[in-house]
Amino acid sequence: MSKLDFTGKVAIVTGGGNGIGRSHALQLAERGCKVVVNDLGGGVDGSGSSLGPAEKVVEEIKAAGGEAVADGNTVATQEGGQGIVKTALDTYGRIDIVINNAGILRDKSFRNMEPALLDPVLDVHLRGSFWTTQAAWEFFREQKYGRVVNTSSAAGIFGNFGQTNYGAAKMGIVGLTNVLAIEGAKYNIKVNAIAPGAKTRMTQDLMGPMADNLDMGPELVSPIVVYLAHESCKPTGEIYSVAAGRVGRIFLGATQGIFDPELTAEMCAEQIDTIRDTKDAIYPKNAMEEMMILMQQAQKK
Repeated sequence: MSKLDFTGKVAIVTGGGNGIGRSHALQLAERGCKVVVNDLGGGVDGSGSSLGPAEKVVEEIKAAGGEAVADGNTVATQEGGQGIVKTALDTYGRIDIVINNAGILRDKSFRNMEPALLDPVLDVHLRGSFWTTQAAWEFFREQKYGRVVNTSSAAGIFGNFGQTNYGAAKMGIVGLTNVLAIEGAKYNIKVNAIAPGAKTRMTQDLMGPMADNLDMGPELVSPIVVYLAHESCKPTGEIYSVAAGRVGRIFLGATQGIFDPELTAEMCAEQIDTIRDTKDAIYPKNAMEEMMILMQQAQKK
């Protein structure tokens, strides 16, 4: 097939100064996209700030013949999200793509979790995705076109020890993705999420031997993101696991379960295996489709 082209399109990549975000920015720019490289330039834990990392990526893009601008706004506030989009509009006059990639880590076991560890992680990951996308949303609606790629994580979808703050934020992003996909459908706004795995400064102490036996470079995460950000993207409201050259879809399902208008705790105990049985499970596209299981079973009664 022909190369996916982004000529005339403008993308925001948050956390674009390092790792996976840098790879997204470079691959989009190489395909003709104009890129706002947003990065606060702080440490892995979110402390500090410097426009240096974003400016370095912009220099790389320009040296390769592309167009990019650095932005140092924080994603953690509504004003910051608006500032990032303003940079895109002031520089290029439009916005077509938002890739929410910015993230920090403040890991600690649940019993030792405290506000100073929880709040910044929620602010950057969940609220950062929310505020940056909201700032671009009205422009997407008006032009009847937009692409949003959010960054979730297996740590949220499946769990990982010591990451209750991070996991809660990342699963929140799944909910955000699902609702935005529904609200954006009639405006040709596609919203999807990835759950990436790559060796970066954030993950180098977490990945262990796996990162030594596979090519876990961030550049192998970006191809699916490039597709999801392209005008030819078909899916919306979906999650993709991506690492080391593998891409697969992650999905949430619901079992048929049991139905009894006189349901008791004892019935649940006796029939828990039937409740959990995944045979004939469905994979709802929205909350109403999940409710249809109940409606269908009630009609049979």
